[in-house]
Amino acid sequence: MTIEVDVSKRLGKFELDLSFASSGKVTALFGPSGAGKTSAVNLIAGLARPDTGRIAVGGTVLVDTSKRIFVPRHRRRVGYVFQDARLFPHLTVRQNLLYGRWFSRQRSHSVEFDDIVAMLGVGHLLARRPGGLSGGERQRVAIGRALLSNPALLLLDEPLASLDDARKAEIMPYLERLRDETRVPIVHVSHSVGEVARLADYLVVLSAGRAAAAGPLDELLPRLGALGGFERHETGSVVDAVVEHDGGEDGLSRLASPLGSIRVAGSAGRVGRPVRVRIRARDVLVATQRPDGLSALNILAGVVAEIGNGHGPSIDVRVECNGVSIAARITRHSGAALDLKVGKPVFAVVKGVALEPGGPSLS
Repeated sequence: MTIEVDVSKRLGKFELDLSFASSGKVTALFGPSGAGKTSAVNLIAGLARPDTGRIAVGGTVLVDTSKRIFVPRHRRRVGYVFQDARLFPHLTVRQNLLYGRWFSRQRSHSVEFDDIVAMLGVGHLLARRPGGLSGGERQRVAIGRALLSNPALLLLDEPLASLDDARKAEIMPYLERLRDETRVPIVHVSHSVGEVARLADYLVVLSAGRAAAAGPLDELLPRLGALGGFERHETGSVVDAVVEHDGGEDGLSRLASPLGSIRVAGSAGRVGRPVRVRIRARDVLVATQRPDGLSALNILAGVVAEIGNGHGPSIDVRVECNGVSIAARITRHSGAALDLKVGKPVFAVVKGVALEPGGPSLS
């Protein structure tokens, strides 16, 4: 399902002028506070009207100012999960969940109550009220309520922003299940590179109300540091893989990926399990000859695809390895000493990256 957004909206001195089209299962709107992320999802949800523009989901036009089309929010079949769960405090978890179904205008439902309860792991909470839940539990219930409204699109506006690290780690696997086990496309608002790398497959980078870049995550994330205003973010790469071998006497697991066979320290889970590896640019070395005598187990042959301008003493180098972009952050001095140029054959040496987050290390 394609999400098409081409809108402009003035909010005081701030102007949102945003255009993108995504067919991804999870489209991430990424950028710093004040970039316009929440304003964008409010327009998609129908909580605000654009001054000009068009919004369509799966071919259904929700807004087209040139044709005076504006579908009201209660008819859009859009589920919205806010930073704070916004559950009804006087209702039990079961009643909050069923409210989502009651609110749906659709008489036939593609989702079942028991299935959503099981997927989100809230069965033991059904008799409790929101005041007795943790932040992560409240957000899971809010997601369930939104899903039970039978949405055509789910909007997640920084659902982890108010949670501590422990609660974020608790809810992240449920967001992955939401992505993998439902057919509902998701627009996920975040300012966390780690969240985006783990969940999204299409990335829209917002800066001052405009899309600084938009495209598939695996193509855009390695270039993040080269975009103006995003140098402080941790540039990296994502690689989707499948577990070939889980551990052994040496404690290493083996993954099959577009890069070839790669090894990770620790357990990667059952054989055949899909996993996503995040390789941080700071954890990649670049060599012009295949190195020997290193502890790094993953040495990837490739060619230099792009050299960023960089800021300060560092530059970002994008290495194309078997069709996959790997970002490396090195010093300007090293880049000059290696005489790096676009098209030059090199080796990307991966030296200690984790499955993101909380998985075994890639060494």
